[in-house]
Amino acid sequence: MKYLIVGLGNPGDKYENTRHNIGFKVVEALAEERDGTFETAKLGDVANIKWKGRQLILLKPNTFMNLSGKAVNYYLQKERIDLKNLLIVVDDLALPFGKLRLRGKGSDGGHNGLKDIQAKLNTNQYARLRFGVGGDFFPGQQVDYVLGEWSSEEKVVMDERIELATQIIKDFTTIGINQAMSEHNKK
Repeated sequence: MKYLIVGLGNPGDKYENTRHNIGFKVVEALAEERDGTFETAKLGDVANIKWKGRQLILLKPNTFMNLSGKAVNYYLQKERIDLKNLLIVVDDLALPFGKLRLRGKGSDGGHNGLKDIQAKLNTNQYARLRFGVGGDFFPGQQVDYVLGEWSSEEKVVMDERIELATQIIKDFTTIGINQAMSEHNKK
């Protein structure tokens, strides 16, 4: 069984350690854990890994956040992956830092990456793992906040939260969305 796991972010060194790139960090950690290597391909960097008999195609779109849908749609079609086997890992301002929430569908929540994916797929019926980045910014400072780097306090617990995010992804592929939500969203 094949899965497409997409970490959202922006390409380039300038954005590497920003809050907006947590999706990239999570799929990078999963690839590293499973000895996968990202290679530059059409519309993004791709790694193929195995987990309990499943093939996970990890994607970091290089289209920039606001145009992520093009890459997601391309790899769904190219790899012939069912929409129910798609999981998007995304930053979320509405959740406190480090809070993880798995959803089987939903709105874009004002997130431009999700908005573009929804437009390109013509549906919001796909799973997403929201990684809370908090909302500690003044009105009008949202862009600066998400494109800002993690605080030293956040960095202290970052590895543990990323590790939990990779476990949620693995559970999504093995026990399914409903059981994984039940298991992890209560924490």
